[in-house]
Amino acid sequence: MATYECSTCGMGVKTQCARCDTELVNDTITLDDGKIVQVAVCPEGHGKIKSPLCCGDDMTCKVA
Repeated sequence: MATYECSTCGMGVKTQCARCDTELVNDTITLDDGKIVQVAVCPEGHGKIKSPLCCGDDMTCKVA
């Protein structure tokens, strides 16, 4: 399961698709300008979300 953690306060978030209850998996996408963005993806094809925010910064997920 993709677990995002805040590097400032240590808060963590586990992600799950609300449509099918499947655990989201960590992935990245590359934007048109070449920047790589961390996302959590539904493996059943229901979409993806950008990493959540905490303490004003993106939370990160360790790639397994």
